[in-house]
Amino acid sequence: SSPLVPPLASGVCTAAFLSHSIHPVFAVLACFAAGAFIGFVNGTIISRITLNPFLVTFAMASILRGAAYIYTGGTTIRIDDRSFIRLGTGYMGVVPLPVIYLIVLLIGVYLLMNKTRLGRHIYATGGNETAARFAGVNVTRIHLFTYVFSGMMAAMSCLIVTARSYSGNPTAGEGYEMDAIAAVALGGASMAGGIGYVGGTVIGAMILGVMNNGLNLMGVDSFWQTSLKGVLILVAVYVDYLKRSKTKS
Repeated sequence: SSPLVPPLASGVCTAAFLSHSIHPVFAVLACFAAGAFIGFVNGTIISRITLNPFLVTFAMASILRGAAYIYTGGTTIRIDDRSFIRLGTGYMGVVPLPVIYLIVLLIGVYLLMNKTRLGRHIYATGGNETAARFAGVNVTRIHLFTYVFSGMMAAMSCLIVTARSYSGNPTAGEGYEMDAIAAVALGGASMAGGIGYVGGTVIGAMILGVMNNGLNLMGVDSFWQTSLKGVLILVAVYVDYLKRSKTKS
């Protein structure tokens, strides 16, 4: 299961530092540290206590969302630091910086997952944790690395969202978990674990983005869009089930 770490927790953390005149570099480092710590906690609970990953990460998301509301009182923390805002709104030539981040991260994750032993161990652990453990894979370390890395990637998204919105908003990231699940499901990732592709996830995200924009242009109510996402996830899970059934037979 992919950890549901909402960008709002790290975003509020970053905005809080900036509002107290902390240098943007330290605010960014604090954001990544928060994401890594949340991922470490999730990974530790899941690997040591063997609780359901989805439930653990969903509960953590609720805890963090509540903490963000408690800290801010439900209000938005305004950001005026131009150097920080440029992280999400700047350009390299004619290419937006977030696109540069995306390309670099996609290449890095692709190489990690497909060209390294660590990537093979991650796939093995996701596919069959017991078999991976008997094969000599340190499953606990794989869990910790995966969740810490995922937490840092969530922090990265938080930085971009916070910089582009000029604020630390406790409502930021609400519903993102549904979009993330829909994107990976449409991209061919198996909900049972062990199967997933970086390129497929990108395609799934693009399909979802095009669908959202198209429905908005058509004037379709947002409530119907939420229901449609649920239908897409259900269909993708069913297709994955059929594929696994054919493989077993």
